[in-house]
Amino acid sequence: MASVFDLTPDEKLQLTEALWDDLSANPDQVPVRQWQKEKLERRKENLRKDPDLGLSWEDVEKQIRERHAG
Repeated sequence: MASVFDLTPDEKLQLTEALWDDLSANPDQVPVRQWQKEKLERRKENLRKDPDLGLSWEDVEKQIRERHAG
């Protein structure tokens, strides 16, 4: 019996993309754990208290592009 661990890296990426697409098609069915909700609330509260803690989408995108340039 074949295992996902026997797949090539390209096949693993394709499988991951397919799974992600399937999950994202029904986000309301993806379970969110209580600890995840609590962590998100803490982060939101910190951001409410100090908006300068956050980054704009443009800054996030710039950092990602710089990190992966080349």
